[in-house]
Amino acid sequence: MHPTCFIYSSHNRCEYIHRWWIVERALKSPDNKTLLYLPMSENSDGGAFGSAQQFGWGKFEWYLDRFRQWGLQSNPFYYSSSMTRHDAEVFVDMVANYEVVILGGGNSSLGLERYKGIGQHFFGDRDLFEKILHDRARRGKLTVGFSAGADQLGSILSSQVWTDLADPVGFGLAHNIMTTLHHDPSQNRELFVGAQKFPHCMIFGLPNDSGLAVSQGTLPSGNIWQIIEFVTDNSWDIPEEAFHIKTRAGAGIDHFYADGRSWSFQGGDRMARIMSPDSSWQDAFVITTQGRIIHYYTYNECNFGSIEEIFSHF
Repeated sequence: MHPTCFIYSSHNRCEYIHRWWIVERALKSPDNKTLLYLPMSENSDGGAFGSAQQFGWGKFEWYLDRFRQWGLQSNPFYYSSSMTRHDAEVFVDMVANYEVVILGGGNSSLGLERYKGIGQHFFGDRDLFEKILHDRARRGKLTVGFSAGADQLGSILSSQVWTDLADPVGFGLAHNIMTTLHHDPSQNRELFVGAQKFPHCMIFGLPNDSGLAVSQGTLPSGNIWQIIEFVTDNSWDIPEEAFHIKTRAGAGIDHFYADGRSWSFQGGDRMARIMSPDSSWQDAFVITTQGRIIHYYTYNECNFGSIEEIFSHF
């Protein structure tokens, strides 16, 4: 099963995450080796050279250009207040049909408003962008969130932990997940408070360089199933930048329970999660890299033989 959502935090274009979790998904397509980068969370109007949106794209362009020799077609789409209806139709078509779409970094609320605003202004549907992303997932296409984009692909923006945003609702491609980006232990209180404030969500601290690969769907019972794969990357090895790569110093993906307990997930760990449609209850099991299956709430080891067997009980 290939994940349909990948949310991550990185200092630069680390090889393991960007090559094997993102670019390779586009290259595997026999006839659609396309990747779309959306820098719309960057604080500029349009993509003129030197603008924030163009700079955001440039931080990916140099890396993605390496793969043109294998057929990768990578393009940005810049937000502009002077967008026409035709521009919006092209945008919607690209988001719907590119094999991989990356929501880039910047300001989470700004980008969220732009994505939703395009649907509202041109098509009378503020939820259009979200609907397209979920349709992509149903068709097996990968949507990626980097930094602010990771925040937006969860259910609630992490800033809502401390503030009262006008619109904190993300796109939910990582259902009932919240993330803090470029995380370090000084932010652990945010994870704890977030777990208390939003008990239906799980909130994870993503250090550089790490991510969550998410698959989800609906069980015959109507409950929602979700598989989270925890990804860490130590491949960016420029010595003078080592301080920024927390995973190279052994950092895991931090997580807090509402009761103050915590967990540090390592690369290769997985979680099988079950949620009711109304988010009134959830259950979860952690599958370690050693193959142990541990109940998330009790820490008891379970006798399930597979994730499929876990889901069959719900």
